[in-house]
Amino acid sequence: MLDIRLIRENPDMVKENIKKKFQDEKLPLVDRILDLDRENRDTIQEAQNLRTARNALSKQIGVLMGQSKKDPSKLQEAETVKAQVVANAERLAALEKREDELAEEIRKIMLVIPNIIDPSVPIGPDDEHNVEVERFGEPLVPNFEIPYHTQIMERFDGVDMDAAGRVSGAGFYYLLGDIARLHEAVLAYGRDFMIDKGFTYCIPPFMIHGNVVEGVMSQTDMDAMMYKVEGEDLYLIGTSEHSMIGRYIDQMLPESKLPQTLTSYSPCFRKEKGSHGIEERGVYRIHQFEKQEMIVVCKPEDSMDWYEKMWRYSVELFRSFDIPVRQLECCSGDLADLKVKSCDIEAWSPRQKKYFEVCSCSNLGDAQARRLKIRVKGEDGKTYLPHTLNNTCVAPPRMLIALLENNLQSDGSVKIPKVLQPYMGGKEVLLPKQ
Repeated sequence: MLDIRLIRENPDMVKENIKKKFQDEKLPLVDRILDLDRENRDTIQEAQNLRTARNALSKQIGVLMGQSKKDPSKLQEAETVKAQVVANAERLAALEKREDELAEEIRKIMLVIPNIIDPSVPIGPDDEHNVEVERFGEPLVPNFEIPYHTQIMERFDGVDMDAAGRVSGAGFYYLLGDIARLHEAVLAYGRDFMIDKGFTYCIPPFMIHGNVVEGVMSQTDMDAMMYKVEGEDLYLIGTSEHSMIGRYIDQMLPESKLPQTLTSYSPCFRKEKGSHGIEERGVYRIHQFEKQEMIVVCKPEDSMDWYEKMWRYSVELFRSFDIPVRQLECCSGDLADLKVKSCDIEAWSPRQKKYFEVCSCSNLGDAQARRLKIRVKGEDGKTYLPHTLNNTCVAPPRMLIALLENNLQSDGSVKIPKVLQPYMGGKEVLLPKQ
């Protein structure tokens, strides 16, 4: 959400930003906001004038009533002033109601106007125009065929998609045995990796209120992602960022407590609407998964430095598994409305002979803080809005795909990266059962 003063003072800049995001249908909203804002300010001013007049008229009535004891004609004057007070009160009530209506209409429109993107963001309409920035590690293709990831798991009796379909429907899975253990090993390693970086480990609520959902994401993303608990003001989180940032709703943070650096574990629940290709089946795009996340709340001037650190942490983690990755800068049209800047970390798939997304790092500027009324009190006593950032540490379903494909051997076994072996009871290799 933008500051209304930015739209008031720089409407052309806001419109140009909308064009850069290829959302021209939202351009009329800027002029609508300006009209509503003018009416709102006029309404507030008139209401304030009536409140001031009310005080003066009340005093005048008191004086006239006192004078009426000696001069009865003053009583009629007092009644005339009282009638004016009543008329003003009715007008004031109408103005206050209109204030509320205008504030709500402005708020709803403000929620759909996109955040101002960083000047460094490449311009393009969709993810086909995302830009590769840097590669880490040498992508290799072995001289033997690599099966689809669920077929690899089935060799270890490690996945049961059919039973999950019977129990829950499409988009769910059972993980079993060594594959399930590998899944948990990745999460535990990701947790300890972030703790070693100085982040505080946290397990957050897995359900949040609607006002928190509205504060952390756009309406479009909310409709496409969130599951609502029927009959209650509760939503299942799509990522722990939602409840982690929500933790600070309506809070005033002392500047001395910044930055807040947190790493959180949670299950995640997503609708994943739309059709998806064969490569996004199996455990790639699913309705329920687990994830280790990283979240930062910091001073505005520090947010781009944290953005750089955070995506590099993801690269470092994946390279510790000896998985080749690349950083992909998200273009303007691929950015969610609250994001200032975002990039994906993609892992190499030797089976597909291409990279696929495993992490997403985002700087949201002060958008979430403004929506959730998160403020910081500076050492000078002034208050300001902090910036918020988030990044995937590890999401094991996709991480498992990359790990299994890149560590599969010609005999069907899978090497366990050294950093994961302590979490696997010292095992160095997984041997297939079929």
